Amino acid sequence: MPYVNIKVTNEGVTREQKAHLIKGVTDLLHTVLDKDPEMTFVVIDEVDLTNWGVGGLNVDEYRKRS
Repeated sequence: MPYVNIKVTNEGVTREQKAHLIKGVTDLLHTVLDKDPEMTFVVIDEVDLTNWGVGGLNVDEYRKRS
């Protein structure tokens, strides 16, 4: 029973993109590992930019540097 957790920032990911990610990951696990799609769980967590850090800064501040 695979469980996959995808984390993305909470900006600009559409419902259709999430559906595509869920289907794609499920299909990949079925193809590569022969996992039952009916028993594959995919969770997408949307994380606020200020709750995700990179380079010692939250993503919001990190992006402002560029």
